[in-house]
Amino acid sequence: MGFTVANPFAGAIQGITLTLQVYAFNGFPGNATSLVPVASAPILTTATSSGPSANVSVSTLASGGVYRGSVGVATSASTPSGTYAVRTALSFTTVANSTGYRLESRGWFDDATWRAATELPNGSVTLNLSKLGVSGVTPETAILVTSTDWAWVLGGVLAAAIVLAGAAAWVYFRRGPGSTSGAR
Repeated sequence: MGFTVANPFAGAIQGITLTLQVYAFNGFPGNATSLVPVASAPILTTATSSGPSANVSVSTLASGGVYRGSVGVATSASTPSGTYAVRTALSFTTVANSTGYRLESRGWFDDATWRAATELPNGSVTLNLSKLGVSGVTPETAILVTSTDWAWVLGGVLAAAIVLAGAAAWVYFRRGPGSTSGAR
């Protein structure tokens, strides 16, 4: 799973930590979100650790700088097919004035907190970061796990195509020579 961290500030940022965590499961079929099946959930892997969450640290990023990285994803044959939601969080400190920032995705907040911070009493949309207690909101992502049982289906379709092609060739070559005078 690839990611990019960019520094839009006029000065450098330091102590950058990106956290990725598998936190919800949406199985096929049904589309009902539930807790992650702990024993067989996808594992996030880095050079130093593996588990349901991964932390990636970057010491310093200059103004306008970009860091591109990735976290591996491992599953097993017992991992249920479905979509696994991955919440993200990013924390860092500015070098110039040592101000700390924390940005989190939707998955870190319960429904009531999120609703209170994103919906005004009249129903219109807003984003109140102080109600969330963060400096900003980051995007979420997901891991799609599917079974690989399509090999036998593909083989069946290919076999049927070969049988039909053979039958068509047999019918084509079985017909006798036609009239040479143009009569039928």
